[in-house]
Amino acid sequence: MTSLDKPTTTDQDAQASKEVTEAALFEAFGGVRGMVETVLPGLLFVTIFTINKDLHLSAIAALAVSLVLVAVRLVRRDTVKHAFSGVFGVAFGVVFAMMTGNAKDFYLPGMLYTLGLALAYIITTLAGVPLIGLMLGPVFKENLSWRTRNPGRKKAYAKASWAWGLILLGKCAILFPMYWWADTTKFGWVLVALKIPPFLLAVYLTWVFLAKAPPPIDVFAEMEAEEEAEKARKAAAAQQPEA
Repeated sequence: MTSLDKPTTTDQDAQASKEVTEAALFEAFGGVRGMVETVLPGLLFVTIFTINKDLHLSAIAALAVSLVLVAVRLVRRDTVKHAFSGVFGVAFGVVFAMMTGNAKDFYLPGMLYTLGLALAYIITTLAGVPLIGLMLGPVFKENLSWRTRNPGRKKAYAKASWAWGLILLGKCAILFPMYWWADTTKFGWVLVALKIPPFLLAVYLTWVFLAKAPPPIDVFAEMEAEEEAEKARKAAAAQQPEA
């Protein structure tokens, strides 16, 4: 292998940065399992409702499978935040649908949450504190250092937040009109179909933006280094003979 064939340090750093970014995104957004937990309750609801038009059975089945998913995570001692958020979303949907008697209202809380999240991405980016940065900063151990010390990374977080906000707004632009004119079965299947593709697109764009951004500043490592330096100074001072 010639020197031209060997990966440079820059290439190795870039590859390491991409791998760290992939791992962080999987941790932050739940990975494949998180996507399954997001889709399964709604898929079960619309499947049962398509077959027998029974709102109560469909709602109870969706809530039951959400609780089972949480129980499995608890037994395995896995992270439960994604499963718990799914349970709360399904529970609100069940309450809405039962109160109104309209099966489409099962999806309404999730739609309102998506709209609110889209606006949050856009508003926080305009305010100079993009939401993606607030979410991923602790995962990358950089906290908010990107705001003042890493402008290239702040720019990447802003791009990613714009991507999430616009993609989610596009999703809402499809679903809210359908909520008013489409029948429950058609609306439910379209909503389930739109669960994963927009999410994957937003995650992919986030990965692209962050993979090209400067590496995060590990503020925890900095604090540890400062503590070690302070201990060394104190030890050196203690060893000095008194005048």
